[in-house]
Amino acid sequence: MRRAAVLVGGAVLALAAFAASSAEEAVDDEAGTRPMPDFLDGGLWQVFTHLDRRTRLDVHDVSGRDRRVLWPPRWQVSTQYPAAGTGLDRRTTVTIGVVRKGETCPPRVRDARR
Repeated sequence: MRRAAVLVGGAVLALAAFAASSAEEAVDDEAGTRPMPDFLDGGLWQVFTHLDRRTRLDVHDVSGRDRRVLWPPRWQVSTQYPAAGTGLDRRTTVTIGVVRKGETCPPRVRDARR
């Protein structure tokens, strides 16, 4: 009886993983790309949860203090490259500039966003 429960539980987990991977790979079949989401002013955690896990990601502190980004829920997105709506493929590296939540983006970064 216990073995049947393990098999059913494993099948449910496998289906959930398949559904999650299918949802995150909403890819335009013609171009092989998917659109870059708009992460500006959102939390860094959203970047990790919305991008495909195979996407190359470069995250850095743009406050000028050169701090390490160790705990994503404490950071907010100040800059992103490529811009929202741009097509992403597997070769694209996404660059995210962050500041700690509650801090404002440096003036040079704010002006570049316009």
